[in-house]
Amino acid sequence: MSARGGKKKTTKLSRSARAGVIFPVGRMMRYLRTGTHKYRIGMGAPVYMAAVIEYLAAEILELAGNAARDNKKGRITPRHIKLAVANDEELNQLLRCVTISNGGVLPRIHPELLSKKRGNRVKVDTQVTVPEKRDNHVKAIKKPSAKKGKGRPGRKPRKNAETNKEGASNSTADDGPGDGFTVLSAKSLFLGQKLSLTETELSKIGSIKAEGIINPTNAEIDLKEGIGNALEKAGGREFLEGVKELRKSQGPLEVTAVAVSQASGLAARFVIHCNIPQWGSEKCEDQLEKTVKNCLSAAEEKKLTSVAFPSLPAGRNGFPKQTAAQLILKAISNHFVSATTSSLKNIYFVLFDSETIGIYLQEMAKMDAK
Repeated sequence: MSARGGKKKTTKLSRSARAGVIFPVGRMMRYLRTGTHKYRIGMGAPVYMAAVIEYLAAEILELAGNAARDNKKGRITPRHIKLAVANDEELNQLLRCVTISNGGVLPRIHPELLSKKRGNRVKVDTQVTVPEKRDNHVKAIKKPSAKKGKGRPGRKPRKNAETNKEGASNSTADDGPGDGFTVLSAKSLFLGQKLSLTETELSKIGSIKAEGIINPTNAEIDLKEGIGNALEKAGGREFLEGVKELRKSQGPLEVTAVAVSQASGLAARFVIHCNIPQWGSEKCEDQLEKTVKNCLSAAEEKKLTSVAFPSLPAGRNGFPKQTAAQLILKAISNHFVSATTSSLKNIYFVLFDSETIGIYLQEMAKMDAK
């Protein structure tokens, strides 16, 4: 045959290559046909299915690689895949009925069980300590009453007793984060500060009895998501106007930078807004530690005695929860180890979901072990 009438040789491309995916489109088509006999399958269905599965596989491998790196391992194991799935809300919801072979189990304590035990313990402590104080006051009153001839000297201890009662009531009111907050665990830091892990609802964050509240935000200091939205609802118009003035004066916040505003309408005195770094950016882990230290330094500049930390890396920042918990606890511990004095006495971790609570309980137990 002449070259004019011959057929040109063309290289055959697979359906996966034409679709731009790595996973086999033809095999996905075969699986769909064997599983769905009654329905007509379009030509684009296996392409979309291959693309979705490829994306999920890449996402799980990335998170599993991060878990392996956090555990100082160079190879991904089923245990790392289990941790990656459990620490991501969307993947955990998607694969909640899937069993990962050799993945082990995650330590998870139901928060309601802890709240009942811890709540009873707190009630017992208050019932034990209050009568002791009352007995001391009664003794102070009875001593001068034994001398019947002197009336004026007997009145002085009564005034002291009244002032002691007021001081005792104020001290008991200041102890703890307040009603609606359950203390799950507590730990003492290097300079004697008390680090408490508390559970509550997101809507109650504005009523916590802490002098400062940390608000994770972005460069524009917006209040659209999570903590910021709850603080805006609790504080009202005055709090929102204060944030608007802060935007004008401070301008866009740089990464790891903080800005302090008045907590109008809230139980706290100040709200410390901090710009959280994005997961995957350059030196994001070091930047998160620096952000936590800047928040503590800002609280110490205002001479605050207590501060409330919610789960800092919000959903839009993409930090894995376990990695974030390790970095935040490490930054707080290192801050007080390096500092000579500090006005802070109480630091509250305010958490809202059982998954995050389980992770923080696990990491705080590791701190105690060290």
